[in-house]
Amino acid sequence: MPFIGNQPALSYTSFAKQDFTTSATTSYTLDNPVANANELALFVNFVRQEPTTAYSASGTSLTLTSATSASDDMYCVFLGKAVQTVNPPSGSVGISQLSATGTKDSTTFLRGDNTFASAGGDNTPAFYGQLASDQTMTRNATVKITGMTSNEIDTNSAFDGTTFTVPNGEGGNYYLEGTIVYDFETAGDDGFEVFAAIYKNGSTLKGSQFMNISTQDLRHVSLDVSGIFNLSAGNTIELYSYSTDSNSGDAKARSNKTSIGGYKIIT
Repeated sequence: MPFIGNQPALSYTSFAKQDFTTSATTSYTLDNPVANANELALFVNFVRQEPTTAYSASGTSLTLTSATSASDDMYCVFLGKAVQTVNPPSGSVGISQLSATGTKDSTTFLRGDNTFASAGGDNTPAFYGQLASDQTMTRNATVKITGMTSNEIDTNSAFDGTTFTVPNGEGGNYYLEGTIVYDFETAGDDGFEVFAAIYKNGSTLKGSQFMNISTQDLRHVSLDVSGIFNLSAGNTIELYSYSTDSNSGDAKARSNKTSIGGYKIIT
């Protein structure tokens, strides 16, 4: 059932306990005031005593029916004082509550001394770059996009603005994305096509295509390509383009709109 109003910040409840230093007496002072003996659970030598019969209590005064001796072990639990805390009470959480649910191997979550190891991390290596200036792309030719040095991110010094190279020891699953925004000198007509592709080691890894099959004269087209791929150390990632047009004039990849980026996925 949903909670109405401000949710309490205090989430855990435990009972206060007091240990006594015993002597040959019937009178003791309580750490916390009580209304009567029923608000205490009193134990002498680990045997619970009957309220009002074995002892009476009022305020901070505890009076026993029979005197204790110095060798007795005596303590009480304040049943009327529930102590609320933000954190779980000491000793209330065991190893079973600290299991690494949802991870492949719980040993990567808990050390041998039952303390926490790192429970996560950054999705790195990560890289990103935008085209710093317009790049001309000859029609009917495969062109590599270069100079993506604007707003650059390069966590592992593995991206030079054109090529990302998977660092040693960083093979795994990567999310990659590339965007090419085209600006054509002459508007495209029927049969106009553009292709954008992420290349791995010089070959197409995944591509995206647009074809103008209408009579609209288009000057600007944006293509996006993305996916999750398994990469090995030393693999190279680049962004390529291919464009065709029945009209003359080259295409340009727009600066600050054309980009490539990606990161290793933490698993």
